[in-house]
Amino acid sequence: MKNRRLLVLLTLLIAPLCISTCVHAQQTANTIEVHARRFSFVPAEITVTKGEPVALELISDDVPHSLVVKDLGINQTITKGHASEVTFTPANSGDFKGECGRFCGSGHGSMLFVVHVK
Repeated sequence: MKNRRLLVLLTLLIAPLCISTCVHAQQTANTIEVHARRFSFVPAEITVTKGEPVALELISDDVPHSLVVKDLGINQTITKGHASEVTFTPANSGDFKGECGRFCGSGHGSMLFVVHVK
């Protein structure tokens, strides 16, 4: 009887720790570094998984830019010398097109970005 009580007590003490660890692991975002420079994003395409959080670390290598992917709710300014981070969790599969939302010179229109969600 004492062993059973001890087992129940240990289970009650350890279970919350295991659950907390599992929940924390599920909420950790996959980080992808993206550089913006005249007149491209590097990488220009990324592939992520539906339902999993993603953090984009955005870095400008020259002038101010922004990344806009409307269908994913992304609209983030990118300032030279300061990394910007935007986190999102894609709810739908598909290919989502983005672009630089801040005029950065004559090749601005060619600054395209694609998020492939599997």
